Amino acid sequence: MAESAPSPSSATLDPDDVARFDSVASTWWDPNGPFKPLHRMNPVRLGYIRDRVCGHFGRDPMAPSPLAGLDIVDVGCGGGLLTEPMARLGAEAVGIDAGGEGVAAARKHAEEGGLSIDYRVQTAEALAAEGKRFDVVLALEIVEHVADPDAFLEALSRLMKPGGCIVMSTLNRTPRSFALAIVGAEYLLRWVPRGTHRWRQFVRPSELAAGLRRHGIAADDVSGMVLDPLRGEWRLAPRNLEVNYILFGRRG
Repeated sequence: MAESAPSPSSATLDPDDVARFDSVASTWWDPNGPFKPLHRMNPVRLGYIRDRVCGHFGRDPMAPSPLAGLDIVDVGCGGGLLTEPMARLGAEAVGIDAGGEGVAAARKHAEEGGLSIDYRVQTAEALAAEGKRFDVVLALEIVEHVADPDAFLEALSRLMKPGGCIVMSTLNRTPRSFALAIVGAEYLLRWVPRGTHRWRQFVRPSELAAGLRRHGIAADDVSGMVLDPLRGEWRLAPRNLEVNYILFGRRG
């Protein structure tokens, strides 16, 4: 049994969201459970992260361990769906999340797979306050769940080393995202539990890029991610930002 940790407190936390994700934490690694959409999205997210990070640091993405020697933090790691692949690609991986149950599930799964990953029940602000800095900061499908996005982005910027980079993904605030991500995914198709998302907390690409810029981070790329409903597979669509999108940024 993984050791317990006190719940972190932070102005950016949304307690309702933390509790909601903790309530289904035991299903993180079930590909047909509540996190099925993330399992299906993961290949395109991982490919984007690997290729962009390797491009930034001048590495071969096809090498056996292309991220070897890089320090990576996965903020809002949940059960470790992204953190584990980062470790398998050679990175020194740290995963942090405000939800203790999710972190416990992540630790258990990593141990079963023989992986050494530093998982913590912690906020980005608390980790930054410790003076921790990373080559790569990941914050995927998390900014739409925080109470204070600007404070959250400021904390992410403090976690980056000089010359470091960041990858973020989230949902655009458009009528189409409301129809697909909330009405469709939560109420009609029931792909995710009702209440998972709040449309008013979705972040437009221009807002995210501007927020990062205020904290010294330049957005080098913003690409859409779209679902092929017939094949059930996600793909990158650089010009289609209407619903899901992923962003790569670098320090100034």
